[in-house]
Amino acid sequence: MQGWKGNIVAFMGGAILPLAFSPFNLYPIAILSLILLFASWDNTTPKQAAWRGWLFGLGMFGVGVSWVYVAIHVFGHTSWILAGMLTFLFVAILASYLALFGWLVKKCTSHTFTLFDIALLLPTIWFGFELFKAWFLSGFPWLELGVSQIEGPLAGWVPVVGVNAVSFLVALTASSLFIVFKHKKPLFIMPVIVIWVGGQGLQSVDWTQPSGEAINTTIVQGNVPQDVKWSPEQLVSTLALYQKLTEQHWDSQLVVWPENAVPAFYHQLKDFYIVPLIKEAKQHNTDILLGLPFEDENGQDYYNSMMVAGEDAGFYHKRHLVPFGDYVPFAWLRGLIAFFDLPMSGFVPGPEQQSLLKASGQQVGISICYEDVFSLEVLDALPEASILVNATNNAWYGDSFAPHQHLQISRSRALETERPLVRATTNGISAFVDYKGRIQSQTPQFEQATLTTNIQPRQGATPYVTAKRWPIFILIVLILAIWFYYRRQASLS
Repeated sequence: MQGWKGNIVAFMGGAILPLAFSPFNLYPIAILSLILLFASWDNTTPKQAAWRGWLFGLGMFGVGVSWVYVAIHVFGHTSWILAGMLTFLFVAILASYLALFGWLVKKCTSHTFTLFDIALLLPTIWFGFELFKAWFLSGFPWLELGVSQIEGPLAGWVPVVGVNAVSFLVALTASSLFIVFKHKKPLFIMPVIVIWVGGQGLQSVDWTQPSGEAINTTIVQGNVPQDVKWSPEQLVSTLALYQKLTEQHWDSQLVVWPENAVPAFYHQLKDFYIVPLIKEAKQHNTDILLGLPFEDENGQDYYNSMMVAGEDAGFYHKRHLVPFGDYVPFAWLRGLIAFFDLPMSGFVPGPEQQSLLKASGQQVGISICYEDVFSLEVLDALPEASILVNATNNAWYGDSFAPHQHLQISRSRALETERPLVRATTNGISAFVDYKGRIQSQTPQFEQATLTTNIQPRQGATPYVTAKRWPIFILIVLILAIWFYYRRQASLS
């Protein structure tokens, strides 16, 4: 695709991709988007492919993660000009990853894609891009195509091979259809049929089993405004609010509070608030999972933590921190602008190996906020964990795409592991998600709310929990070997 038209196609292909994700859930758009990207790369030089990869990424991330501007400007109290510049820089850096892979794919192929380039190399390149994005500079595994498919037929593949492999299946679908259109090879519709019909059929398969009795569980969503959350004047009011809402649900076996629902250190509140709360919870046979900062014994490091207030007390310390949210990567940035000096932005990561918390007789796989976007890290709790809990603070992102996208990511973790998920947020969207990734019930945003339902713990392991990403890695190696063989044969002929 020559000239400026190819540039427009690349940019528009990226800009429409977020429509495949929540809150829109138009999952077939992901296929169309990749077809446009692959078409824009055809008949180009490596330099042109890099440019179009960057344009695609600019559209993809410029629309899909536009909520970064909200966090920096509205809640980070940074001017709209500087917030816009920082957001553009963030988007431009992410887009550069795809520019790199666009350049790479054209360095490995001729000016015009062959049938084997399209069928084998292009889906592999997209898979590599997603893995690189999820690893480089601590990782940003947002807008993974597999997540967008949990509303459609490909959801059946998620507990079998995981979200990243489903991204590969989406890319393989796009490349197969591109071949049908470009090379007039209708036979290539067969892989599409196998992938999509197979996914639909797999949705009826249960890979795990119920374990014990259902647990009556309540989520508490306090809706304390972000601007005053860490204010000392707000502390007593916040503590009273969460205690009051919890006391209305002493008939629940488990009550879950959001990330840092308690805006003060554990040791500061232990004697006059937490110990009495634990005592009262025990009297009602209720366990409370609550979020709060925890300072270690040396008084220098502190963690973003969840603790069990109940019969089996314990702590989980967040392991994968959010740059510029949980911590500032470079100390010299502090003081430059308000966003680089947010309250409680000096957390340290918790240990990689931590014992699972036990609540209401269940082993709980806990993730705090951003952690649940990292699939393999959630798997660390499996198969021992019988339920998943994600506690998060969505208040940073206001009425943007972020809370909807994050809920969809959380749902994909429930589906990958076939575990029920309790998702407690500060101001919505809090939700109960069943083991198939389906929302059982959810709270409205920007309202004080509680939500109660019975959740059914489960045991066993999905194929993805057992094998993780090894099957897709082996498949990718085989595909690359086949592509290299045909490429070498073509060069010798």
